[in-house]
Amino acid sequence: MGILIAVLGICFSSSLVRGHSKAVTTSLTTKWSSTPLLLEASEFLSEEGQEKFWNFVEASQNIQTSEHDGSDYASYHAMLKAACHSLSPLQQNLLKFSLALRSYSATIQAFQQIAADEPPPKDCTLFFAVHGDKTCEFESLGNLLQGASERPKPFLFKGDHKYPVSNPESPVVILYAEIGSEEFYRNHKRLVLKAEAGEITYVLRHYIANPSKEKVYLSGYGVELAIKSTEYKAKDDTQVKGTDVNATVIDENDPVDEVQGFLFGKLRQLYPDLTEELKELRKHLVESTNEMAPLKVWQLQDLSFQSAARILTAPPVDALMVMKDLSQNFPTMARAITKTVVSSELRAEIEENQKYFKGTLGLQPGDSALFINGLLIDLDTQDIFSLTDVLRNEARVMEGLHSLGIEGLSLHNVLKLNIQPSDSDYAVDIRSSAISWINNLEVDSRYNSWPSNVQELLRPTFPGVIRQIRKNFHNFVLIVDPVHETTAELLNVAEMFFSNHIPLRIGLVFVVNDSEDVDGLQDPGVALLRTYNYVAQEMDNNYAFQTVMSIYNKVKTGDQLKVEHVVSVLEKQYPYVEINSILGIDSAYDQNRKAARGYYEQTGVGPLPVVLFNGMPFQKDQLDPDDLETVTMHKILETTSIFQRAVYLGELSNDQDVVEYIMNQPNVVPRINARILMSDREYLDLTGMNNFYVDDFARFTTLDSKDKTSAVANSMTYLTKKGMSSKEIYDDSFVRPVTFWIVGDFDKPSGRQLLYDAIKHQKSSNNVRIGMINNPSNDPNSQNTVVAKAIWAALQTQTSNNAKNFITKMAKEETAKALEAGADILEFAVGGMDTNNFKEAFESPKVDFILSHAIYCRDVLKLKKGQRAVISNGRIIGPLEDGEMFNQDDFHLLENIILKTSGQKIKSQIQQLGFEEDLASDLVMKVDALLSAQPKGEARIEYHYFEERYSAIKLRPKEGETYFDVVAIVDPVTRDAQRLAPLLLVLTQLINMNLRVFMNCQSRLSDMPLKSFYRYVLEPEVSFTAGNNFAPGPIAKFLDMPQSPLFTLNLNTPESWMVESVRTPYDLDNIYLVEVDNVVAAEYELEYLLLEGHCYDITTGQPPRGLQFTLGTSTTPVIVDTIVMANLGYFQLKANPGAWTLRLRKGRSEDIYRIYSHDGTDSPPEASEVSVVLNNFKSKIIKVKVQKKLDMMNEDLLSDGTSENESGFWESLKWGFTGGQKNEDVKQDKDDVLNIFSVASGHLYERFLRIMMLSVLKHTKTPLKFWFLKNYLSPTFKRNKELR
Repeated sequence: MGILIAVLGICFSSSLVRGHSKAVTTSLTTKWSSTPLLLEASEFLSEEGQEKFWNFVEASQNIQTSEHDGSDYASYHAMLKAACHSLSPLQQNLLKFSLALRSYSATIQAFQQIAADEPPPKDCTLFFAVHGDKTCEFESLGNLLQGASERPKPFLFKGDHKYPVSNPESPVVILYAEIGSEEFYRNHKRLVLKAEAGEITYVLRHYIANPSKEKVYLSGYGVELAIKSTEYKAKDDTQVKGTDVNATVIDENDPVDEVQGFLFGKLRQLYPDLTEELKELRKHLVESTNEMAPLKVWQLQDLSFQSAARILTAPPVDALMVMKDLSQNFPTMARAITKTVVSSELRAEIEENQKYFKGTLGLQPGDSALFINGLLIDLDTQDIFSLTDVLRNEARVMEGLHSLGIEGLSLHNVLKLNIQPSDSDYAVDIRSSAISWINNLEVDSRYNSWPSNVQELLRPTFPGVIRQIRKNFHNFVLIVDPVHETTAELLNVAEMFFSNHIPLRIGLVFVVNDSEDVDGLQDPGVALLRTYNYVAQEMDNNYAFQTVMSIYNKVKTGDQLKVEHVVSVLEKQYPYVEINSILGIDSAYDQNRKAARGYYEQTGVGPLPVVLFNGMPFQKDQLDPDDLETVTMHKILETTSIFQRAVYLGELSNDQDVVEYIMNQPNVVPRINARILMSDREYLDLTGMNNFYVDDFARFTTLDSKDKTSAVANSMTYLTKKGMSSKEIYDDSFVRPVTFWIVGDFDKPSGRQLLYDAIKHQKSSNNVRIGMINNPSNDPNSQNTVVAKAIWAALQTQTSNNAKNFITKMAKEETAKALEAGADILEFAVGGMDTNNFKEAFESPKVDFILSHAIYCRDVLKLKKGQRAVISNGRIIGPLEDGEMFNQDDFHLLENIILKTSGQKIKSQIQQLGFEEDLASDLVMKVDALLSAQPKGEARIEYHYFEERYSAIKLRPKEGETYFDVVAIVDPVTRDAQRLAPLLLVLTQLINMNLRVFMNCQSRLSDMPLKSFYRYVLEPEVSFTAGNNFAPGPIAKFLDMPQSPLFTLNLNTPESWMVESVRTPYDLDNIYLVEVDNVVAAEYELEYLLLEGHCYDITTGQPPRGLQFTLGTSTTPVIVDTIVMANLGYFQLKANPGAWTLRLRKGRSEDIYRIYSHDGTDSPPEASEVSVVLNNFKSKIIKVKVQKKLDMMNEDLLSDGTSENESGFWESLKWGFTGGQKNEDVKQDKDDVLNIFSVASGHLYERFLRIMMLSVLKHTKTPLKFWFLKNYLSPTFKRNKELR
C-alpha cells in the first residue's frame, strides 16, 4: 500500500495537468432488425442435420416454461441447454461463437424477406401457405388443401426445413412462424400429425410478426486508424456541432484496462479509496506511452526482430496478447521496442526457418500464412464466416475419427490423407468391331513419308509442334446419331483433321434405330448407315466417309437429315444401283447396326453425341466445333508428353502395339457410368458407435439416422472372395478396403440381378466384401420374403463358404421361379450346409431384420419400396431407376475408383494402427465415408521442418482431447499480425489446439513498418451487462489515443459487404483529437450484400458487353439493375438477405438475348427464372450464360437499331441514360440534362463540392443532375436538407 502511494506521489509531482484522454469507437450494424438468437441457434443445428433441427424445435418448447428469472442471460443459457443436448463440447463452443458473430442473422432475415414477398395476411402472428393460397387459421387449412393439387407446387429452397416424415406426392403446406411462441407449437403439433399421416408435406419457414426495433451489431471486421500525411491541407476548420455520444460506447470500468503492465481495472477493485490517484497515474502512463517522436533510420532497421524478441520473452500464455497489443498500437510502442536486445540464437533460427518458408511454402521474409490442420487459410480472401465453416468441417471429421478409436498423431496422419474424388479421366475400351475406322496411320499409304519409330518422340522440336509419326498414338472416335443437329458439324471437324494430315486415327460409330421393322426408306439414320456400309464394301471406309460428308453437304443449316438427302447422293454417285437393294427392307448392309448401339449402351458414355479421345469422353461443353478443334489439339500435345515419358523409361517400345498399350492403362474400364463418376455425392454417417442390432425392431425404430446406420453396420455379415466370413476367427488377415452394401428387394428379379452381378464381380477381386440390405416392395409376409429370409438364415447359421455358395444360388432367376412354383428351399442346399439350423432360422416367425431394413431404406436411404441402390464405402449410389443397368463392369469401375482415390491409402494407415482384420475392414469403410464426404478443397500442406526452440510461440493442447494443429507464420509488425493475433486469441478460447506461431521477420527496415492503429472486432461468445441483459454489441475501441496526429478511419470488411457511415458529426477522414472533447463515435451500417457474377455469350464465348440484368422479387420485379462489363463479363448487384429473381432487363437486353444456363444459383438449371438466395454474410458468385435469339443474331446490343455507326462507349453510355429509347423519342430541346459525376471524401472537399454545385447552378440554364458516390460521403453531407 505504501509503495503504491509513493508511486502515485512521484507521478503527481512529475506530471503536468493535461486534458482528458481521447478515444475513437466504431460500430457496425445491419439495416434489418435484430433477429432472435433462438432462431439463429436452430439454423446452426440445421447445418448439422435436419434431425437435430427438428429435435431442437421440440426441445425449445420447454425454454419458455423452464424455471428462470426471465432475464436475457437466463433465457440464453436455457436455449443453449436445449441446443447443446446433441452437440459435443467443441460444437457447443462453435455454436456460441456463431451466435456472437450473428452468422445466421442473415439466414433468418432471408426467410423474413421470403415471407414479405408472399405477402403475409394482415394482423397474423403466423400463417400457412398452400400452393399460393394463404390463411392464418388452422381450421381453414382443409379448404386450401382440397384444391391444392390443381395449383402448382411452391418452389422449395435448399435452406427450407422440410419435416422428415412426409409424403412427396402430398400437397405442400408452408408454415411461416416464429419458433418459441405458444401459437407456433400449437399449430406445429397439428401439422406434424398430418405429415406423419401422409396428408401433407410440412415445411417450416421463420417469420417474425413483430420485429425488434434494435439492429444487429456485427463483428468479424477490422478497423484501422491510420496516421495521415499532413503535407497538404485536408481538414475542414468548420466547428463541429452536435457531438453527442452514445453513452454505452465507453465503459469506464472496463475490467481489462491495462497500461504499461498496470491492470487498472484490478487496482480500482483493490483500492477503491484511491480512485482519483489511480486515474492520474493512468493518465500519466498513457501520455508517456503515446509519445510519437520520429525515429532515426538506424533505429528502424531492426524493429521487426526486436518486436519478435519482445513477444517471445513473454510467457507463452501471454505472448499472443503481447503480439496483439504491440502490433495494434505499434506507432506509440515503437520507441520502447528499439531498446530491446535480439539474441543471436533467435536471429539465426528465424533466418534458418526463412529458407524453408521460401523453399516449401513460397513465403518471403515479412509474409504471413495460417494453416489449420494443414489447410491454408488465406487471410486476404477468407473472412471469419468461411473460417468458421472450415472449423466446423474439421471438427466433424476429427470427432468422427475420434469416435472410431483413432486418436492423437494417428488422427492427424489420417486427416492429412489426400482422398478427394479424383478428376482423372476414365476411358473405355476402343478395341471394338463396332467402331469403323476411316484411316490407320500405321498402314495407310498417305502416311508413308512419316517416320515410324517411337524414338522420334524424343527428337527435339519447337514447342507446340505436333509430331507426325506412323503410330496410332491418338485415336479419335465419334459416336453420333446421324439425325442429330450437331452431327454434321462434328463430322466436319473430323474431316478437317483428316484432310490436314493431323496424326489422328478417326473412328465412327453410328447409333441408329436397331429395330428390324425399320428400314432405310423410313429412317434417315438407317439410310445413312446402310449407305456408308455399301460404299465401304464397294470402295473403302475413307471413301464411305467422303460420301457421308457429301450427304450432309445437301442438308441446309438448321434442317435435319432426311432420306431424300441420302437418296440424291446415292443416285448421283451410283446411278446403276437399285436404291431399294441398299436402303430397303432386304438390305444386306446392316453391319454394325446392332453392334454400334450395343457398344454405346455397354460403355455407358452418356447422351449422344459423344467424342472419345483414346477412349476418354470429352465434356459436353467441349463439343462446340470451335472448342473441339482446340481441345483435341491440346489433348494431342498433352498425351504426347505422356508417351515421351513411356518411351524414355522403356515402357513403350517400337515393336509394341500402341493401341494395346493405351488400352492396358489403369484408367481404362469396360464401362463408364455417369452415376458413379458424378461429382455430387452423398455419404452415410458411419461414425456412430453403439451396441444395437437390426433384429430388435422395436428398439431400432427409436434410433436416429446415425444410430440406425450403426445398427445396420453392427448386424452386417459379409461375403468375401475366399468365402470366409469376417466374423470367423480363422479367416485370413486380409484387410478389404472396398465394402459394397447391395440394397434391393431380393424377392424381385431386379434386386436378385444386382446381387448376382456384385457376387460375379467379387470372384475377380480379393479387395471386396459384400453385405445385403433387403428393401421389400410390399409389406413383408411369408410369401414375399422367401429369398430374403433364406439369405439372412444362411448368413446367420452357415459357414461363410457355404453361405456364399447358397446365396449365389438364391440370386439366380431359375431358383426363384422354382421356389414360386412350390419347391422346397432345402432342395437348393449346398454341400456341407447345416440344414437343421438353417431350416429353424428360415422358418422362424421373427422378421425384425426385414422390418428394420425396410425402415432404414425409407428413413435414412430415402428409397421408395423396392428401389435398388449400391452403397460403396458409405457412398449412396441410387436410387437406381427401374430398368437401369448396373452390372459387373460398374462394380469394377466403382472398385477401381475407391482403390485409386481412398481405399489403399486408408488401408495402409489402418494397418499401421494394428487393428484386427474384422475391425480394420470396417474402419476403412467408415473412415472412407467420413473423409470423402468432406467438401472438396485444396490439398493439405506438410510442415515438419521448422525450428521452434527460440523463434516460435508454442501452446500445447489439453491431453486426451481432440485437438486442431494450427501453424501461423507472421511478421509481428505487419497488417497481417494486427488481424492474426486477435483471431488466434479467440481461437484459443474456442478450440483445443496445438499452436505454433513462427516469426518471419524482415531485416534492414528503412521506414516505419506500421503507421496505423488497428482493432479486429471479434468476440468468442455473446456478452451481457451487469444487469444480465444483452450487451449492446461488439464495437472497436481506440482508447487513450495520442492527440497530435491527424487520423483517418477505415473499415476492413469482407469483400461482399457494402458499408457506409450513418451517424457521426466528425470528419472520419480527418480526425484531430485535440479538437475533440471526449470520444469520436463512428456508426456504420451494412447497406448491401453484393451479388457478383460473370456472364458469357455461348455463341461468341465473349462477354455480352452492355447486357443489363435486374434483380427483384415476384411482387417487385425490378429493385436494382446492373450492366455486364467487357472485362471478364463481370457484373455486380446490390442486394440484401432474401430470395431474389435475376432477369434480363426489359428492352433490348430481353429482346435480343435469352438466359441459356446458370451456375451457382438456387434454381434448377432448366428453370425459366433464375432464383438467387442470399442467406449468409459470405460472398456469392454466380455464372450466367446467355444466347442471342435466332431472329436477333445480327443485332448489336449497344446500338439502338437505327444506325450502324452508333456504337461504342459514349453511345452505350447515352443509351443507358436515355433508357434505350430511339432517337426520335428523345426530345432534343429543353429536356436535355447535364450529368455531373463527383467524388468527394472529407468535410473540406464536401465544402468545395457544395461551392462547385452552387456555382454551376448559378451559371448554367441547362437542367443539371449531380451524381455522387454515396459510400464516400459523410453522414453530415447526406443529411443536408438543401441537397434533397
